Amino acid sequence: MSAPSEIQVVEFGLGDEVFAVPVTLVREILDYSQPFHVPNGPAYFVGLTDVRGEGVPTVDLRIRLGLAPAQPTLATRILILDMALPDRTLSLGVVIDRVLGVTTMQTAQIEKAPDIGVRWKSDYITGVVRREYGFVVIVDVASIFSTDESQMISSAARAA
Repeated sequence: MSAPSEIQVVEFGLGDEVFAVPVTLVREILDYSQPFHVPNGPAYFVGLTDVRGEGVPTVDLRIRLGLAPAQPTLATRILILDMALPDRTLSLGVVIDRVLGVTTMQTAQIEKAPDIGVRWKSDYITGVVRREYGFVVIVDVASIFSTDESQMISSAARAA
């Protein structure tokens, strides 16, 4: 079976940067509402978001990627992602500044992640795509949250 020639992604903004995640990971996109605070989590863990009766651990992606925190606006959204980990599927809410849209990217256009010259660790980057307005960074969300971190977030959510 050959690799697909294109992928669909949800493009979103964090400050001036444009990121994307594969649409297959996105269960839904919610308007922002303040997550229920859970104490003693990592700084980027903002609490639990109620998704039809399920408490979904929610993180601020800006903080996790080392960008400056920002106050929520009317455009702020929470992406509900379902990520396959080696031992389970992790549902995670990810706070982003704004959704830009669902687009299709040709896999041939995806360049390797740069090793230097970016403000975040390149291990989190699947690749980049050039656009007329700059670059879109495709994020490997599962690698942003190591197994230890996902265990800690899940434990904090269960303790709530």
